[in-house]
Amino acid sequence: MTPMPDQMPDPSSPEAGRIVVSVDAMGGDAGPGVVVAGMDLSARKNPDIGFILHGPEDQLKPLVARRRSLAGRVAFHDVTEVVTMEDKPSHVMRHGRGTSMWTAIESVRDGKAHGAVSCGNTGALMALSMLCLRRLPGISRPAIAIHWPSRNPQGANVMLDVGADVRADARDLLQYAMMGASYARNGMDLRRPRVGLLNVGTEEHKGRPELKEAHALIGQFADKANFDFVGFVEGSDIPGDVADVIVTDGFTGNVAIKTGEGTASMIGQALREAFRYSLLSRLASILAITSLRRLKKRIDPRRSNGGIFLGLNGTVVKSHGGSDATSVSAAIKLAFQLAQSGFAEKLAARVASTAELTQDADGRGVNSATKEKDDKGQA
Repeated sequence: MTPMPDQMPDPSSPEAGRIVVSVDAMGGDAGPGVVVAGMDLSARKNPDIGFILHGPEDQLKPLVARRRSLAGRVAFHDVTEVVTMEDKPSHVMRHGRGTSMWTAIESVRDGKAHGAVSCGNTGALMALSMLCLRRLPGISRPAIAIHWPSRNPQGANVMLDVGADVRADARDLLQYAMMGASYARNGMDLRRPRVGLLNVGTEEHKGRPELKEAHALIGQFADKANFDFVGFVEGSDIPGDVADVIVTDGFTGNVAIKTGEGTASMIGQALREAFRYSLLSRLASILAITSLRRLKKRIDPRRSNGGIFLGLNGTVVKSHGGSDATSVSAAIKLAFQLAQSGFAEKLAARVASTAELTQDADGRGVNSATKEKDDKGQA
């Protein structure tokens, strides 16, 4: 019989032997069956992963029992309350502590899991994550970072914020740059990431006042935080090779990723229609099948699924509400890789190593007194 979470050995102990991912089974549009199918995909690929599954145990146990790869690797946390997509974050903050979303995050806080994954309501997930895990000292606004397919050698860029908060002042954008650089360094093995600030043009005189101020601040702290600041970048640079990290506010970032996902879907549909147009085009599709599969894999949004919440005392990954098994598996893989690299601890060390940023009376000055350590093994 699979032990309950409070009976499980410490996931980091030798007895456990696996990195444990806490999964909210009830958040997705397609129901818990798809979530369990995504867990199954991850388990088949990775023998070093275990799960705590949160939701109604009587519904979840039969689903897990059908998946041979999950045998002995899932602990159940029986909870019947669910956060819906319609629930407002303010309501969830007051009434969400008994939900599967809350207990999934709580497992991370209590050290029973290394990271949490949910396909649920983004606003509610961020609100509960902030309430349960708290912000890292010195972080005013957490951010959601995602991988964006790009022409860079690593195959993807990091973009943040993509929806945690629609507003961001210059100080927030500076913190996003520092967290994004740490994520690229540890999650993508880029020793000195290049950071760009999204704007309507690359000229320094363009953009809103907060963007111009952020431009100066990020440039000022780039060497201390061990990244290269490439200045302003444009929308066309998001999938390009000019920068490894794209910094923007949550409103702009969210519009950008939804536009990108819609464009990728349109291109896929257009290709399918084009290759069905005639007998010759169908023959051409057969001859090009290997290249088409490679293209599909590269631009498939499901394989880049998973937004990591940065700036919290723990790892939380947000998967799309409409995720299928492939998307859920991608989000779980991201949570696993971040736990394996010790990213949460490294990010906390990076933030702590930077003296608290303070503004002077007129809001224009930022003070910092830091001495950066050698980057090897650091955040």
